[in-house]
Amino acid sequence: MPESDYLAVGRRTAIRTITQADAEEFTTRARESRDTHRPWLFPPDDARAYAAYAGRLIDDPTKAGFLVCERGGGTPADPIAGFININNIVAGGFRCGALGYGAFAHALGRGLMSEGLELVLRYAFGPLGLHRLEANIQPGNEGSLALVRRAGFRLEGFSPDFLFIDGAWRDHERWAITAEMAGQKT
Repeated sequence: MPESDYLAVGRRTAIRTITQADAEEFTTRARESRDTHRPWLFPPDDARAYAAYAGRLIDDPTKAGFLVCERGGGTPADPIAGFININNIVAGGFRCGALGYGAFAHALGRGLMSEGLELVLRYAFGPLGLHRLEANIQPGNEGSLALVRRAGFRLEGFSPDFLFIDGAWRDHERWAITAEMAGQKT
C-alpha cells in the first residue's frame, strides 16, 4: 500500500482508517484470534457484523476507527495487525475520546500494537485536536494493561460494573493520557 494512504507511518507499522473493503481480512483475522480476544473482546467475525461495525466507525462523527497495519508484511497489501478505535469523541472544552482496541493473534508479542498506539496518539493529539484519551480495561486483561502502561497512560480509578460484556457487567480500571503526557501540543 502506498504510504500516502496512511494517516501516520512508523518504523514497522502504519495506521489508516477502517473501510468496508477491509471486511474479508478483518473478519478472517478476528476468527483466527478468538482465543486471544475472549473473554475481553468480541470483534466482528462475519461480513454482516463487520458491515455494521465499520459503518458505525465511518458514519458517526463521534467515532474514529483505525487499522494498525504491518508495513512490508510479505503480502501485496500490508497485513492488518490490529485495530484501535476512538469512541465517544467530544469536542469543545473537553476534547476527549475513549479507546477500544485489539491485536490479532499473528501480531501478538511483536510490539506492533505499541507502535500503532503511538501513531494513533500522535494523530489524535495532532490532526484530530483531542487533549485526552481514556482506556477502560478489565483488571485481568494483562496484555491490554501492559499496552497502555508502555504508552504512558496513568491509572485514574476503578469503575465497578462499568461495561456489559459477554452477558455480565464487568469491572474496569480507568486509564488516561493527555496530549502533554504524550509530548504533544494541542
